[in-house]
Amino acid sequence: MSHKQYIQRCIEIGTFGLGTTAPNPMVGCVIVHNHKIIGEGYTSPYGGSHAEVNAINAVEDKLLLSESTLYVTLEPCSHFGKTPPCSDLIIKYKIPNVVIGTMDTHSKVAGNGIASLQNKNVNITVGVLEDACKMHHKRFFTYHNKQRPYIILKWAQTLDGYVAPIEKIKKEPVWITNEISRQLVHKWRAEEQAILVGNKTVMEDNPSLTVRDWTGNNPIRIIIDSSNKLSKSYAIFDNEAETILITADDITSDENATKQICDNLFRRQINSVIIEGGAQTIQSFIDTNLWDEARVFTGNIKFGNGIKAPEFSGRITSEQLIFEDQLKIFNND
Repeated sequence: MSHKQYIQRCIEIGTFGLGTTAPNPMVGCVIVHNHKIIGEGYTSPYGGSHAEVNAINAVEDKLLLSESTLYVTLEPCSHFGKTPPCSDLIIKYKIPNVVIGTMDTHSKVAGNGIASLQNKNVNITVGVLEDACKMHHKRFFTYHNKQRPYIILKWAQTLDGYVAPIEKIKKEPVWITNEISRQLVHKWRAEEQAILVGNKTVMEDNPSLTVRDWTGNNPIRIIIDSSNKLSKSYAIFDNEAETILITADDITSDENATKQICDNLFRRQINSVIIEGGAQTIQSFIDTNLWDEARVFTGNIKFGNGIKAPEFSGRITSEQLIFEDQLKIFNND
């Protein structure tokens, strides 16, 4: 197998950490001896071991490490955090070759991990499947490079372009998509650190914003309530997940409200958020160009009138049918 194939394997196993490692990156690591994988690992839930540690621990015969190559999606850390530096462990076991997908732009690493290894005569190769590794670590890089969370917009619209009826009889969602599409949304929630909606969505739908139709962690619930309208009777105030209210005290002006919300989430070390509504909240992030990805369902129904779907432009990266529902995913390039 080639360097690229082993790094691709690192990306595959790194994905197993999705939804559990934040604010740490979901790194994947593979150790190879004589063209055979002898150890694999990915980042443990936040506070636990990093991918390199787990991969090294998975190697039964540690004597082989001094004759092996370690492959990893992201530059090994060189500083003390919740755990000791991974570069020190690599040096301890005298692993002679390290192949890195992409450098870490975090100020505490940023080439220092590579330098510490090179100072101990470790052979370093950097930039194998670099674009794929950067995409894999998009949440981590967006958080540190742009100092805001990676922002995913998600909504469902009808065939005639509406996201909700004008008036509702009950305080519950009006479903546009089928059950399989809704289950997929719960899977997405488990993959992100937080979910955000406005207070109007809470008052009209009374959602729980959890992953009840999927197995995984509930995201932190972020509610924009600048007018302080919400009582504790709504489902978002149950004990199923943490809820954070962003109130008038957090937003000093409507003109740059979305930027202030992003700053607030950055300070809380939230590196990804899925924004599920309502249309006005989503549109405000579009209008200020504070979004990275949009996931748009079109259900096989019409309302005739109602609340219009958000207006935006982006590059389609994928589209698929989920029975009668159409799903398109856009990137904000």
